[in-house]
Amino acid sequence: MERVVIRGKIPSKANCYKVITIAGHGSLGKTQAIKDYERAFYLQCPLRDKMISGYFKLSVDVYYQNMMPDLDNCFKVLLDCLQQCRAIKNDRYCVEVHGRKLIDKVDPRIEFTIEEII
Repeated sequence: MERVVIRGKIPSKANCYKVITIAGHGSLGKTQAIKDYERAFYLQCPLRDKMISGYFKLSVDVYYQNMMPDLDNCFKVLLDCLQQCRAIKNDRYCVEVHGRKLIDKVDPRIEFTIEEII
């Protein structure tokens, strides 16, 4: 399958939610950073509406601006974005993940491939 490039700094799942109040009750809401990233991902993703519905393997290179972020925090954000843009039917069908942390101070991004497993 083709290698997909999504430009922009992928936010950490740990920092994507804030406590909000709805009708007097506490709840979790998305931060503006994750909302902006999800929109940018949707607009850039060429796999939109592909609806991979079987098991798959995800290989991803994450280009951060520095070594500070944890690599594992981006996987859930990426899988959620793929599900939201209907590239995959459900992230529970991901059975294998290969990830690399790389540095590009000027052009943070993710590059990934999805391989369907038959």
